[in-house]
Amino acid sequence: MNAKIKQLIDQTKAKFGLDLYHLKRHSFHRYVNMFNETIYRFNMEWFPSHETEPEDDDLNPDGTAIIEVNLNTGQVETVIFVMDKTYAQHGVTFKRPYPAHVIQWIEQETGLIYGEHFHMHQKEKGGLFFEEAIDGVKVTPSGRIEVKWDEHGQLMYFTHHGPFLAKTLLRAEEYVLSIDKLENLAEQQVQQFQWPSFEHNRIRTIYALEEIYVKNDGTGTIPFEIGREETLCIHMNEIIEWNEPLNKAFEKKEMNIHEDISAEQAFSLEPSPDTIPISKEEQTECIKAVRTFLAQKYSKDTGKWVLKTLHRDHGYIHAILKTNGQEGSGFMDKIKVFIDASSFEAVNYIDKKEMFQVCGILSPSQSASEITVSQKEAFEKLRERLELTPIYVYDEVQKQYVLCGKLDCHDGIDSESGEVFSLKDLS
Repeated sequence: MNAKIKQLIDQTKAKFGLDLYHLKRHSFHRYVNMFNETIYRFNMEWFPSHETEPEDDDLNPDGTAIIEVNLNTGQVETVIFVMDKTYAQHGVTFKRPYPAHVIQWIEQETGLIYGEHFHMHQKEKGGLFFEEAIDGVKVTPSGRIEVKWDEHGQLMYFTHHGPFLAKTLLRAEEYVLSIDKLENLAEQQVQQFQWPSFEHNRIRTIYALEEIYVKNDGTGTIPFEIGREETLCIHMNEIIEWNEPLNKAFEKKEMNIHEDISAEQAFSLEPSPDTIPISKEEQTECIKAVRTFLAQKYSKDTGKWVLKTLHRDHGYIHAILKTNGQEGSGFMDKIKVFIDASSFEAVNYIDKKEMFQVCGILSPSQSASEITVSQKEAFEKLRERLELTPIYVYDEVQKQYVLCGKLDCHDGIDSESGEVFSLKDLS
């Protein structure tokens, strides 16, 4: 066994009191973060020595310890005791008062300082959740830390996600934004969406404000994306059109995202092929691949789809497509196309609307509700409900976190009745 691997295993066993465990599996994984850095992780699965191993190799016995170490920093990033059960002896145990002792342990493990790098986000019995913040202002993408323990104070769960670099990549400035200055933008952001209504078995058409980040310095906006990918991507905004449909049907192919990573690669932090920039020539090939895919799979949709972004991931290039302008079903109209990074051929895809249909949530025959309320009328009803919150957002162009205002609204308008309702109540 590699000496460095053995050292990591021995250190982990001692730190978390795993004398009554045996190491069942270990492996290396890597990913590329939004700073285009290759992050390596060493994953270990420790089985309780006295537990009978399950027949299904994909299942872990209760009490299994899953522990992951970030090889770039040498820090433990994940600890999970399966089903909140542990046989650890002299492992990590918190003393009362829990918040203070837990925070002290986090600082020791991560090198971060409470109140400076991470702040309390949520507190519950047996658990604490922290997020990155600067002087009380939220950050996105944000570093996150979560810790849980049992009634004896023994560690059950720990995750440390994100580099917590906002403080060092910050452009300080005074917040000057106000909603009254952004009224025209807010009106543009109130858009029509289609949402499946499970209760009435129909598609409900609503108006809602599409959230957006507005730069404090007045230089523009940054799109808001749910689950904003913490990876480097190229913004394309290319409308995909074709003259004639292709007769050949699109066929999905099996994808292989598994990487056999050697100890030498991992400990030398060898850059992943996913860090290689997507060249102009490759971008052109990706556009061709997406056009061919759409002409095969969605032959009548010329001009409907926009290629929004491209990014590399595990040997593939992911192309994110959204509908052009106001057409379609809003949040449901999104396609991810997987392109082979060698052949530049589309090999697979995920269609969000198709997923809803497969799951029985949405039927292709469902019709949308009648629209009797105009977009302008909807905006007037939502005007007094708009919210603008300061937040630091990572700007991929400037390579730093910039102060923005998040323009948001938690209410929507039913396009048929004109009723104002909370978006939380959508069903």
